[in-house]
Amino acid sequence: MKEYNVAVVGATGLVGRKMLQILEERDFPVRELLPLASGRSAGKEITFKNKPIKVELLTPDAFRKIDIALFSAGGSISKKFAPEAVKRKTTVIDNSSAFRMERKVPLVVPEVNREKIFKHKGIIANPNCSTIQLVVALKPLYERYGIKRVVVSTYQSVTGAGQGGVDQLEAELKNQTLEENTFPYQIAFNAIPHIDIFMDDGSTKEEWKMVNEIKKIMDDKKIELTATCVRIPVIGGHSEAVNVQLGKKFELEDIRNLLHDAPGVTVIDDVETNRYPLPILAEDKDDVFVGRIRRDPSIKNGLNMWVVSDNLRKGAATNTVQIAEELIKGK
Repeated sequence: MKEYNVAVVGATGLVGRKMLQILEERDFPVRELLPLASGRSAGKEITFKNKPIKVELLTPDAFRKIDIALFSAGGSISKKFAPEAVKRKTTVIDNSSAFRMERKVPLVVPEVNREKIFKHKGIIANPNCSTIQLVVALKPLYERYGIKRVVVSTYQSVTGAGQGGVDQLEAELKNQTLEENTFPYQIAFNAIPHIDIFMDDGSTKEEWKMVNEIKKIMDDKKIELTATCVRIPVIGGHSEAVNVQLGKKFELEDIRNLLHDAPGVTVIDDVETNRYPLPILAEDKDDVFVGRIRRDPSIKNGLNMWVVSDNLRKGAATNTVQIAEELIKGK
């Protein structure tokens, strides 16, 4: 099997560390691994396949011999260094929002639009975490019935805000204070309907991302979508209450069977025994879990679902590595 020189940009962050873990778990064919980070983290050591590897300083020339670079260091870093990597013939898979809505950059979830991978011009974008799990669940429904409208409310883990979010929750649970908080309000025992910055129309950027990314990934601008994104004191996964208006009549059993057979989906839906997806059950797993599948009698062809996934894995690192896997498989 051909092997590849792989760089992980942001290797010491929450998602970067998870990328390293998943590259190892999935036995990605790595010839040489190059962990990269800013000056603050350069010089530290990470462990990959039981070997200590020094984290190198992120510079343009670091990509000189790199085949694939997985980026997870924030949008400003991606904007600056991803084009430099491409100049040096590196294929970039970027986990930030920097390139997601650029027309010539594929926005990819392999279970949904694998074919877009091979239309890249050097950069492939990884969608937002809350978007990824939703489109994995929507894709089989869209193909069978069509989708007119989606209303989604998210309940998102503090890990989506990085290590600072985790630190704030843990400090508050211990009745401790930090010098600087990640969230504008207490997160312990609370729910904050505010993720990312507010836009001019009163929605947050996280909500804007979901609406526009889903339309791009599904390649259908006619789908009507609206989102409300909420941060909750959970470590381990994002949950979504999803209301879908399908384009055709359906039977619930057919919906369950369709989702059961869909790639990357696990159905947990037995209300008689209180079985449904929970973030604590999804933690450290790669599937998207779907349950509470039921009709919405208030609209024509209405369907309700509860969708849960580990946002650090399928919502970020796993999806990035899966794109790399499909890339090396070829068309």
